[in-house]
Amino acid sequence: PTMVDVGDKAVTTRTADARAVIVFPADAAVESGQALRTKKGPVFDTAIIAGVMAAKRTHELIPFCHAIPLEDCRISIEWGGRDTVVVECAVRATHKTGVEMEALTGACTAALTIYDMCKALTHGIQIRDVALVSKTGGKRDYHAPQASERAP
Repeated sequence: PTMVDVGDKAVTTRTADARAVIVFPADAAVESGQALRTKKGPVFDTAIIAGVMAAKRTHELIPFCHAIPLEDCRISIEWGGRDTVVVECAVRATHKTGVEMEALTGACTAALTIYDMCKALTHGIQIRDVALVSKTGGKRDYHAPQASERAP
């Protein structure tokens, strides 16, 4: 195992967007569009804070990730349906290496925080479809195919 040497790479603006989906079972008694609040406090607000904190500390969690000074990290959490919550994390930095792992770590940690804060309602909560949505900067950009573009 080794860290990738980024010494000769160009400094460019790097962005990445990642997503995680949380699905509540029918017995969870949550209402789409409503702010979730549990004994631990405001769920979405707490998850946003946790996601940003995690994105900033990705290099401490994932072996061989470079410490990247993030210029921006935004977590959005929205109801995606009656029993579904969508977490998105958008990250930006000007650096020699990309920020995909920071975006994925932010989205995952926000989703895990929602699970932790809501597990008293039910342990049947699922975190699904964690994925990199897009990235820019570096050698090549990436944009995940839309559902209509994927093969059946």
